[in-house]
Amino acid sequence: MRHPLKIVAALGAASLLIAGCGKPSSSNATEQPSSSGPTSSAPASTGSLKACMVLDVGGVDDKSFNQSSWAGMQAANKANPNIKISYIPSSSQNDYTPNLTAETNKGCDTVIAVGGLMGTAVAKIAKKDPQQHYAEIDSPSSGKNVYGLQYNTAQGGFLGGYLAAAMTKTGKVATYGGLNIPPVTIYMDGFWEGVQYFNKQKGKNVQVLGWDEKNQKGGTFANSFTDSNKGKQITQQFQQQGADIVFPVAGGTGVGSAAAAAQSGGQLSVIWVDTDGCESVSQYCKYFLTSVTKNLADSVEEYVTKAASGTFPKGNYVGTLANDGTGLAPYHDFDSKVPADVKSAVDQVKQDIISGKIKITSPSQPQ
Repeated sequence: MRHPLKIVAALGAASLLIAGCGKPSSSNATEQPSSSGPTSSAPASTGSLKACMVLDVGGVDDKSFNQSSWAGMQAANKANPNIKISYIPSSSQNDYTPNLTAETNKGCDTVIAVGGLMGTAVAKIAKKDPQQHYAEIDSPSSGKNVYGLQYNTAQGGFLGGYLAAAMTKTGKVATYGGLNIPPVTIYMDGFWEGVQYFNKQKGKNVQVLGWDEKNQKGGTFANSFTDSNKGKQITQQFQQQGADIVFPVAGGTGVGSAAAAAQSGGQLSVIWVDTDGCESVSQYCKYFLTSVTKNLADSVEEYVTKAASGTFPKGNYVGTLANDGTGLAPYHDFDSKVPADVKSAVDQVKQDIISGKIKITSPSQPQ
């Protein structure tokens, strides 16, 4: 289902994102097969566009933000074959500037950086070439020719935390991240706040292992977004400490949490992140209570589609619960297991966040 997205013009400091970058050689760039029109720098009259994406670490099939971002490009290409798309894979942060430069030099009409840690490199390159268009995922606009795509996933995380607190049988839930950086901890903050809200509303004392919003320098982190073995190890440690629901904010590392759930004999479940886990990691669907989503695909698709029409968006897009930029995926296999009153309560919490009745305090929220 496609949801209308709101473009929010609001500049400000925001979160950094997990990131890496790929080899600058054009031989690493992968182009989506398509019928492509002219690739000039003036696509307005033809409806054509050459859109290039610099991926984050983990590859295009990382089951997370890379995959979802690229899906937005593919959707734009499917709707308009005159939009020619390509991506360059990621390897390390040292490749930011070379990769972005290579994509700029090969004649891309717009270069989309998947990862706020590329923000400094994008800002420098964009300043040198003010006629080139850029978009930066999980970072604010850093210039007139840089469009920022940001997401207040603390809102979606709050719903996930409330749900986890309502569904736990042990009274303990857990979360961990790939790295201690704002695009990760914003999810963890929301999850933690959602549990605290449940406790306050219901007079309970559900504990959160692995994170406390009041201590931004602490917490449990895998120091990787690709190490599934580490994710499995962390998850099993949480289970040993009594947690029965785990929320991994760690890209591909989180697959290890799903594997741990599969081995738990039904004692452990997982809340996935970024994408709908039942679609991106479908083999583990029956272990996913739900997923806290970041609607990268639709927002990237909209950006590319508008750019192809000749109107490059400016400023910032901020994804929220109100515009479906974040939220919860369906319950899928857990649908019959989540009581109707819990579903209604989660829906009400969502509306209260949208209305402003519930105030989220995560310091990593986009401003």
